[in-house]
Amino acid sequence: MERYRDMIEIALKHWCENAPEHLRKPLELALLSGGHRIRPILTLAWCEASGGRAEDALPMAVAVELVHTMSLIHDDLPTIDNDLYRRGKKTTHAVYG
Repeated sequence: MERYRDMIEIALKHWCENAPEHLRKPLELALLSGGHRIRPILTLAWCEASGGRAEDALPMAVAVELVHTMSLIHDDLPTIDNDLYRRGKKTTHAVYG
């Protein structure tokens, strides 16, 4: 499981680094502020359990984490929960509007 988590963290950092410059900091805040990464870990584990290679499923695992993170950002918005903190840090909308 640690190997999967490391793969996912590296891929997410790489994804943020390659995003348009004006989105990098908000993406880093949203994506790299922690989390258990259960959904992408399960994606990689399922791939290997099915006879595949985790590396081949990494783009899908990143996509799963992106969708999950988007749902958290959306949930935190003022028109929904108006949460100002997630995982002990200010939420994306609290920092970037």
